[in-house]
Amino acid sequence: MQHSFARRLAACFGLLLAVAIVSGPGEAPAPNAVFNDTQKAALDRLSTYLNGIHVLKSGFIQLGPDGQLDQGEFLLEKPGKLRFEYNAPNPTLIVATGGRVYVKNGRLNTVDNYDISDTPLGLLLGDNVDLKNNSAVTGIDIRPDALVLHGRTFNNRQQQGVITMVFSNPGIELRQWTVKDNQGGTTQFALRNLETTSGPLDETLFDVPKKDPPRKASR
Repeated sequence: MQHSFARRLAACFGLLLAVAIVSGPGEAPAPNAVFNDTQKAALDRLSTYLNGIHVLKSGFIQLGPDGQLDQGEFLLEKPGKLRFEYNAPNPTLIVATGGRVYVKNGRLNTVDNYDISDTPLGLLLGDNVDLKNNSAVTGIDIRPDALVLHGRTFNNRQQQGVITMVFSNPGIELRQWTVKDNQGGTTQFALRNLETTSGPLDETLFDVPKKDPPRKASR
């Protein structure tokens, strides 16, 4: 059950696994995460960028482990609110609010919900990012046009995935990431037309999804 849920997260919204490493409370680095001064400075730049995000809006293109290509819109508002809306024909809508994650399948007319602590979402929606003191960060590559962050994700202290995140450089902006889950599946996720603002979004965007009312039988 837990493995299938983790795989579903990776397949439906790879971002949730990817940014888990960039949004949790600071922890001591893993033994193999030793950074030089240049790398520490780059990690501090990324942490400042991520801490400055309060409202985020972006389109996305996702290539799942099964080769399925999906597109949609991603919204995030701190603290605690997130929405993934996939374009048709993908019937999925994902909303995080009030400490719960709701996944609606419009085709099956089902709404499942999970405690946010059972997913990487709790980390995603946090405010305190300190990458150089986060045990999930395993390395960073510094390139003239990109900063490439390497890490791993955890759930209940068990390794759940390996991730690579790409930020533009020198102007920092999150561009894309690749997630490899613990079953070997790879999800690629690219942002497009990303916007970060300080103003609140429409509260109704984060309403708990509900099942569609039953259709009346035709006479």
